[in-house]
Amino acid sequence: MFAAYAARIDADDPLSGLESGELPEPQARPGWSLVTVRAASLNHHDLWSLRGVGLPVERLPMILGCDAAGVDEHGNEVVVHSVIGQTGHGVGPDEPRSILTERYQGTFAQQVLVPTWNLLPKPAELSFEQAACLPTAWLTAYRMLFTNAGVKPGDTVLVQGAGGGVATALIVLGKAAGLRVWVTGRDETRRERALGLGADAAFASGARLPERVDAVMETVGAATWAHSVKSLRPGGTVVISGATSGANPTATELNRIFFLELRVVGSTMGSKEELAGLLSLCATAGVRPVIDSVLPLTEARDGFARLAKGDVFGKIVLTP
Repeated sequence: MFAAYAARIDADDPLSGLESGELPEPQARPGWSLVTVRAASLNHHDLWSLRGVGLPVERLPMILGCDAAGVDEHGNEVVVHSVIGQTGHGVGPDEPRSILTERYQGTFAQQVLVPTWNLLPKPAELSFEQAACLPTAWLTAYRMLFTNAGVKPGDTVLVQGAGGGVATALIVLGKAAGLRVWVTGRDETRRERALGLGADAAFASGARLPERVDAVMETVGAATWAHSVKSLRPGGTVVISGATSGANPTATELNRIFFLELRVVGSTMGSKEELAGLLSLCATAGVRPVIDSVLPLTEARDGFARLAKGDVFGKIVLTP
């Protein structure tokens, strides 16, 4: 079957290890289901995999891709929850949890094999392309807002870095939940597009805000960390789910954190139950993921290159 996969690891030039071509089809195993992939979406996790983060050389070649929507062997339209081993279903109770592409082959292929427990029904209201955007970036945003941020309708939330998959999801989901959503962005075009999604205000990166906010959604990391902490009201919360600009900020702002009794909450992916809630919200409230572009799987390298360059607004979707 045709697939896009990591053939080599290169921390400095990750795209040099990306290849596309024929690989063996998945082999059936008890408790797992074979899904014919109709759409899959790119995440920064795929770039980190090519750098060797969570993916040792001995597991190569590894098909990349965490997210997918498709059809199982019984003809059911399904969405794949990409956290494997969360409950022991399909892998045994002692195996630590992992994400597809770390221990098991991913979704950038014509077929993917996953534990049957990891499949959820795809709502008829969502296309395969839309559904494929949800299990990583949008699920991450859902958990950040509704599980970890401690915000309520009417509160003000700052989203750092308008344009990325998680950031666009935070804007759309935040507005659907009745939050006042502010965003920051590096350039005016991205800020204007964020306003078009429903953001209440958009500011240049690092700009002083009109007032302090109840929570900050942080996925950028070192470049925005100090601004995130300084933007919080006393007792506010910063929820961090990524560090695309680096994990070591020059100023940790520890004095401000303890003096103002701020909360710093880590957030990773989400549970199957949270994904079910996200799918239901999208189906019933008309919420739809923001899709930057849809490319055939044969053009996966172009999508990876754009993601690495930061030239993306929303999600890039691949179709086998």
